[in-house]
Parts: sequence; C-alpha cells; structure tokens
Amino acid sequence: MTSPIAAPSLPAAPAGPGELIVLAAPRSRDPYYAKAVEGIFDFHVAYARQVALHDRVLVLVDAAAYPRYLEALGENRVAVAPMDDIWARDFGLSNAADPILFRYTAAGQGGGARAQRDADRVQTTLASLAGAAGLTFKASALLNDGGNFVDDYAGNAVLSRKFLRDNRLSEEAARAKLRELGLTNIAFIEADEQGGLEHADGVVAFVDTNTLIINSYPEDQAYARALRADLERGLPGVAIHEVVTPYDGSAIYDAHFGSACGLYTNALVTPDRIYLPQFGIPEDTVALQQVRAATRREVVPVRSDKVCRMGGGVRCMSWQVRGANAELLLQRLGKSGR
Repeated sequence: MTSPIAAPSLPAAPAGPGELIVLAAPRSRDPYYAKAVEGIFDFHVAYARQVALHDRVLVLVDAAAYPRYLEALGENRVAVAPMDDIWARDFGLSNAADPILFRYTAAGQGGGARAQRDADRVQTTLASLAGAAGLTFKASALLNDGGNFVDDYAGNAVLSRKFLRDNRLSEEAARAKLRELGLTNIAFIEADEQGGLEHADGVVAFVDTNTLIINSYPEDQAYARALRADLERGLPGVAIHEVVTPYDGSAIYDAHFGSACGLYTNALVTPDRIYLPQFGIPEDTVALQQVRAATRREVVPVRSDKVCRMGGGVRCMSWQVRGANAELLLQRLGKSGR
C-alpha cells in the first residue's frame, strides 16, 4: 500500500471568491505536445502558484498526469477532467462576466480538411463539462476563437477581421450580431500577421475599462496608423497606450502558428489584476512600468518564455470562470481552487 502524495504548502489566496483561472494540461500520450510537455508543466506550475497568491486556479489533467500536478499544486488545484488541447482560451467560454460560447474555428487546429471536425471535438469536451456542471452561458453559432475576442467586460470588444471572413459578414452585420450578444462598441482590426489564427489578443489588451494597450510597430508605421484608426473608429472614448514590443519569432513550435514571445498584450485581465507575460529580457521591466501606468489594477508578472514559441501563454492558456459559474464548476469537480 502506497502513501498518498502530500500536498505542497502553498499560500492561500486572499479571502473572497476571486477569479477562477482554469488551465488544461496536454493528454499524456499526445504526440503533438511530446517535445513541449516539460515546458508546459513548468509554466503551468509557476503560473498556478502566482495565481494562487491572489485568485483561484484549477488545472485539468488526465489520470496519468494527475500525480505529478498533485504533488506540485495540491489536490484542490488539480482535477481529472482531461481536455483535448491546452489552449483553453480559444475553445472555452469568452467574456467571464457574460459568457459566450462561440464555435471554435478550424484555424485553432491548424486548418486543413479535418480541422473543423477536430475543433468541434475539442470544444465538445469542454462544453460537455460546462453543461454537466450547470454553467450558464450563451451559445452562438458564430465562428470565433476566444483569442480573437478581447473585451473590457463593459461592452467594448476588439476582434480581427478574420471573424468577418469566417462568418461571411460585413462589419455592419457583424456588429449587429455581436450587439445581440450584449456588446456595445466593437472594433475590427487587421491582424499583424495574416493567415493562421489572426487573434486580436496578440495585438491589443484591455487593461482597464475603456483603456487599451497595443503593440508598438516602429518598423511598420502604416500598420500602426491603420490599427489606431480602426480602434478609434470602433471604440469611441477608449484610451490607447502603446507598449514596448520586442517580438521574437526566431523559434516557432508549429509553422501553422506564430510566436507569442515578446507580446505583452497577451495578458490575462481579471476584475482586480493583470497577469502580464514576461520573457526574461530587459524589456520586461519597461513593459511592467508602462502597463502599471495605464491601469488601476494590480499587475502580476508571469514568466512565459517556456511556452511562448508555441504561439501563446498567459491569456491563451487560461479559461476564466467567474461568479456562480465558478462555484458550479468547482462543485462538480469536488475542488476549491485554493
């Protein structure tokens, strides 16, 4: 008979419900992530420990990965409920304040003839868990990834024009459909890299109500001007702040997806704080100062260099669940997230 693994001694989050940040580990025998699994584990553990100081966190794993995550994070922060991919932002519910489940796009699975079938399968796994837990959300047939839905929880949102192409909609028609889902002001932007995911969350982030940070593009002033013009036209009255952008695309895990290295806009924003990517480079300090100057929220640095070459990090891996939905999900899985 073996002894149970002792839970690590981690600081408890402050009193109050806090945001629930849900991460998804790769399935243990998934060949796609075989070369990255150690980096993903290290990132998950370090990120979850940062979140645990402030909010609640839960990592969804398969049975084979459970002991390892359990040893690192404790039983209330790990649950056996395997997902079929790690990018929970994209196939999960968008907008934690008023959740919407868009239909996950084929681009999220690399494109190609089988990709939409794969995307639907991936999303069904999460949707089945959400349904079994009794979560409340709006279901939409509109095609979109969560990474292409950046909002401030107050009616403002930014999406790339890939949303228009995927759904064969004009900007006017798309705005009308999104307003039916509870949004007020919507800006459509051109992605800074055409083809592939074209997510808005690699270009902009709301760091406060009516306050955006955007990448700087000193080598492409025409794009920078067009980006600002699109944002100002779609989001009247929103303050826009540029942040340093030392983009590094020198090492990419999969040719279907770009790098997220050097993109501070891929930040996770909760009601009280911002989890800001850091890459172990000198610009990290500059970005921290710039973001702190633009928001009233607490800014928490999170190292992302072990996963950014895969095309994402802090925001991309995080499904945010709030309020009654968070309680229902935790109850379903028998966890506290603390």
